[in-house]
Amino acid sequence: MSGWTYVDGRFVPKDEACVSVYDHGFLYGDGVFEGIRVYGGRVFKLDEHVRRLYDSAKSILLDIPLPPEEMKRIIVEAVRRNGLRDAYVRPIVTRGRGDLGIDPRKCSRPTVVVIVDHIQLYPERAYREGLRMVTATHRKSPSDSLNPRVKSLNYLNQILARLEANLAGADEALMLNHEGYVCECSADNVFVVRDGEVWTPPAHLGILRGVTRDTVLEIARELGIPAFERTFTLHDVYTADEVFLTGTGAEIGPVVWVDGRVIGSGTPGPVTQRLLEAYRERTAREGTPVYEESPAWGGPA
Repeated sequence: MSGWTYVDGRFVPKDEACVSVYDHGFLYGDGVFEGIRVYGGRVFKLDEHVRRLYDSAKSILLDIPLPPEEMKRIIVEAVRRNGLRDAYVRPIVTRGRGDLGIDPRKCSRPTVVVIVDHIQLYPERAYREGLRMVTATHRKSPSDSLNPRVKSLNYLNQILARLEANLAGADEALMLNHEGYVCECSADNVFVVRDGEVWTPPAHLGILRGVTRDTVLEIARELGIPAFERTFTLHDVYTADEVFLTGTGAEIGPVVWVDGRVIGSGTPGPVTQRLLEAYRERTAREGTPVYEESPAWGGPA
């Protein structure tokens, strides 16, 4: 069985799922998406992810053609149809099929897709030994161009940064804003640990406010670890006791090397490991159940 993908009201075999080449998501990156994890048959932070999806769509004047509660039901059903207990879910909403011009008025109806699959951004050894990171020369797009809090399909800025990491033989690329302040990585938020405190850049600097980022801040405070949103520079990264990344796909990834500098002891630090353990404990017990107390799908096959 190849698996199932939701496309505009129907579940179709994964290998047959497709959209028009005239879809403006394909032509112009005109759309929004989310990345959601499923752990042990529970969708983690479903409400938060769907809220951000609809916020992103509203920000770009994209009307999602179904209410948020229906989107949640489709996501849960998509996981159930694939029979997975641990998975990665990618809901996508594009402007829809139009013509070769960019005018959104030519798109009659948005396209809605929900993909369920697996994801592994970094090898398992990275969580034991740590990640290597370089600073990209490509800067984050300014907020007055495309607000980075919109999780849009246009990821070319981040892809160019990731290409720099690939060429340098690193695992990830760190991105700065045009003032030289640390923002985030190509696909993750970034944290530093210094003197027992945890810092992460504030949203106004030009970052995507990650669901995992916010969860880690919450967990840190519950554990009694001082955690702050704070502006900082590469100097603070290079001299930190620990550095780690957060993201739905990455979870919490320790960083042990940045731009030729060894971070801390050169191994994943105790605060990072403590947060990762607490995060995994939370994902194991929280979330929207997929295989229990969920209404049966009533839409088209």
